[in-house]
Amino acid sequence: MHHRTARRVALSLIAFIGTAGPVAGQASETWAFAPGEIVAGQTQAEWSRAWWQWAGSFDRNDSPVADRTGELCHRKQSGPVWFLAGTYGTRRTERTCTVPSGKYLFFPLINYVVMPRADGSTNCMSVMSSAAAMTDRVSSLVVDLDGQRLSDLTTFRQVTTCFDMGALSEPKTRIYPSAANGYYVMLKPLRPGTHTLNFGGVLPSMVQAVTYTLKVE
Repeated sequence: MHHRTARRVALSLIAFIGTAGPVAGQASETWAFAPGEIVAGQTQAEWSRAWWQWAGSFDRNDSPVADRTGELCHRKQSGPVWFLAGTYGTRRTERTCTVPSGKYLFFPLINYVVMPRADGSTNCMSVMSSAAAMTDRVSSLVVDLDGQRLSDLTTFRQVTTCFDMGALSEPKTRIYPSAANGYYVMLKPLRPGTHTLNFGGVLPSMVQAVTYTLKVE
């Protein structure tokens, strides 16, 4: 990412952090799962692995991660958990997405994946260590749903063991060992209607700032 562009995104996120709704107390955080809770039979670390396999199954130019409007948010969604894409960190992104009612929503505040070297010399321990190092120095994290913000977001870090990033690719290819690390939130199903979700994070090498208008039907 170009330094000036990264700085603009960082300033945008910092400005949002300063102006978003009040920090939610424990009683008002019922719309999100605690990071250690099991959801639909899997840990949230396992869902973070599945999120990467979903995100990695698209060509870059045709991916929900690159989507500027939200028109691709429905692609390859199945099962009880609906994935929301982050960005490639180039600028603040605003999307509108229609979500079926009854779905859990899972998304990264900021995250990173490390894949094997082309020469095949990478091992599992090295990719896990590299992913951890890339996400160690987070300076800002934010999640705001309809004006209510979650607190203690550093506890929402999820770490994968090694996995195959190519598991969902077509044609199927083996991209192993890969490992991911980052900060994610799992939302409980939202009531029907329109909701505003803001989220993002700042790392030394990466910035993300996203707003979703979610239409739950």
